[in-house]
Amino acid sequence: MNLHEILNIRFLGNNLGAYLTCLGILLFGYAFKTLLSKLLSRLVFRFIRRRTEGVSELQFQALLIQPVSIVVFLVTVYLAFQVLDYPVRSSELTRNQPWPQVALFRLYQLGIIFGMAWIALRLVDFLELVFRRRAETSVSRLNDQLIPFAKDLLKVLVLTFAFLVMLGRVFGVNVTALIGGLGIGGLAVAFAAKESLENLIASFTIFLDRPFAVGDLVEVGNVTGTVEKVGFRSTRLRTAEKSYVTVPNKSMIDKPLDNLSLRTARRVTFTLALSHATNSEQLRGIVQDAQRTIQEYPLTSNDVQIKFAALTPAAKEVTVQYFVETTDYDQYLNVKEELNYRLVELVEKHGGTFASSGTTIVQIPAVDRLRGLQSPEQHIL
Repeated sequence: MNLHEILNIRFLGNNLGAYLTCLGILLFGYAFKTLLSKLLSRLVFRFIRRRTEGVSELQFQALLIQPVSIVVFLVTVYLAFQVLDYPVRSSELTRNQPWPQVALFRLYQLGIIFGMAWIALRLVDFLELVFRRRAETSVSRLNDQLIPFAKDLLKVLVLTFAFLVMLGRVFGVNVTALIGGLGIGGLAVAFAAKESLENLIASFTIFLDRPFAVGDLVEVGNVTGTVEKVGFRSTRLRTAEKSYVTVPNKSMIDKPLDNLSLRTARRVTFTLALSHATNSEQLRGIVQDAQRTIQEYPLTSNDVQIKFAALTPAAKEVTVQYFVETTDYDQYLNVKEELNYRLVELVEKHGGTFASSGTTIVQIPAVDRLRGLQSPEQHIL
């Protein structure tokens, strides 16, 4: 028996040569799927290179190699099995055919739809990289807020389209009639998803009104944090405690919102409690020097208020108020710390002392001194 006769041996409706050809195509597709995906990615990148804004070809390939290789392999699987003869071709499959054959064909269709949707999602990620490079050269921070939102929106549209194609092509659902039916039940869906719809509309309001941008420090309700992301339903804030707080977009526009990053300066106000042992001359010198020291500091405004405001049984109280001309929180803390050190040095320089909450100064009556108490006129308890 020669090779030609061996290749013509038939079983299950096909000869051995057809099975070997099918196997060869499968092996070729599996072995070269990664190489073919790289070649396809490189070819596509050549057409869009001028608009990539600094995104390299390696980054483009890293995003597309896996999904493209899956689609390439599935195409080779289709070509391989086209070599074989079947009682019924795939284009003629109906629900009346044997379920294993129908199920395999449906799985193949699902694989193709999944692979194409994956490629589309990776292209959306690539577009995000391109626009982020452009945003880095732009002064406006709106792009930093809009790009993640647009990315999520495009991915939702891609997944929705893939789902509808799956229903129509794989499961034979009449998508047009389905969408029309959704219009009839739209009111019920709207009531069920009332909160989600309100938050979605609020997200568009945030982009149109722009009360804040990504990177701003905001205070809404009892939450204060830096905006990290604005999504479809919620806004993510990073608090000073480094916790990650999710606030519904509806709350971001319904509640009073204080954009702390838009302040021209930060106010500092506190009270210096000096002891009664600090005399009036020392007190005047402390107030005058403190006024001059704060006004002359580089990052403070001239609007400085330092007043001897109250005389209480526990202390002589001096109120201090000034503004630090910075929106950076760390720099604001550094200025406060430096000026606090200088105020302490001024009090020490003039011989003043700070009142202690644990001490009380009591005047000793003259009658007690006549009874034999030879203590000083003031006694500290």
